Amino acid sequence: MPLSNSQYDTIIREYNARQIQNQHAKDDRIKEAYGKDQRLKMIDDAISSCSLGQARKLLGGDVTALASLRLMLSDYRKQRLAILDELGYSEQYFEPSYACSDCKDTGYIGNDRCHCFRQRAIDLVYTQSNIRSILNNENFDAFSYDYYSSTEVNPSTGLTSLETIQNAVKACRSFILEFDSSFSNLFFYGDTGVGKTFLSNCVAKELLDTGHSVIYFTAFQLFDILKRNTFQKNADADMLAAHQNIFDCDLLILDDLGTELPNSFTVSQLFLCLNERILRRKSTIISTNLPIHQLAELYSERTFSRISSHYMMLKLFGDDIRIQKKLRQP
Repeated sequence: MPLSNSQYDTIIREYNARQIQNQHAKDDRIKEAYGKDQRLKMIDDAISSCSLGQARKLLGGDVTALASLRLMLSDYRKQRLAILDELGYSEQYFEPSYACSDCKDTGYIGNDRCHCFRQRAIDLVYTQSNIRSILNNENFDAFSYDYYSSTEVNPSTGLTSLETIQNAVKACRSFILEFDSSFSNLFFYGDTGVGKTFLSNCVAKELLDTGHSVIYFTAFQLFDILKRNTFQKNADADMLAAHQNIFDCDLLILDDLGTELPNSFTVSQLFLCLNERILRRKSTIISTNLPIHQLAELYSERTFSRISSHYMMLKLFGDDIRIQKKLRQP
């Protein structure tokens, strides 16, 4: 995922600061534990002393030094665990607390950038940190079926509004569960306020929490970036990175398709974007208020063909949830 030098330096500084904070927190926990039982400090000092002593013996040709060191360390660790247990601390009490346990807050796993680094790059390039706060409120834990009717029936499917959304949630959970093993895409359509964006955010939250890179755009935002990258001469590194990430991220969410002003440019760019992500087997979620027949009219038959053949089409219906919430307010 391409970054400019300044962006890369910004992220590395954040990781360095986090490592310093982790070390300070670890030192504070050790100081607290030493204050409660001095035997812990004596054991740690003894571990350091015997490790150094046995290392000298090993360098001096004593072939038994390593085995002796292992026995002594094992005994010291047992003593330490017993004391920690007496104090009510876990075995990992002296271990650092990492925001990302996979890379231990270094940003790298071996020579590869960690998933947390990749997502931080996306957040930085697109200034999408506000999405995190949205997902705190719009997720499966906060999802409610109370706004969907158990009597209103869709004549084309014979399903109620409630049954329809239950099936959609089930499809979303399957999409998440099989995300790493099976390539698929979701297409939500239906009237305003029936939960399309909310469901998209539910999926985004689950995938972000499992270390996947997610980019969220309204249709207007996406086409604006594509337009600037196409027509702006001598695009800077930030712009090139923003454009490239659209095709590389694990999940692209395109919200409110049709609210932009469709023209020959947006039509061609939508096809290129979706087709490229399909070729790369990178998943996409699209939501729109447009009826299906209008989608084909606005964005061409070939775009509609890509969507209909590679996306799970999920139509939601019911009363506008935003209006229902306002009506229910005391």
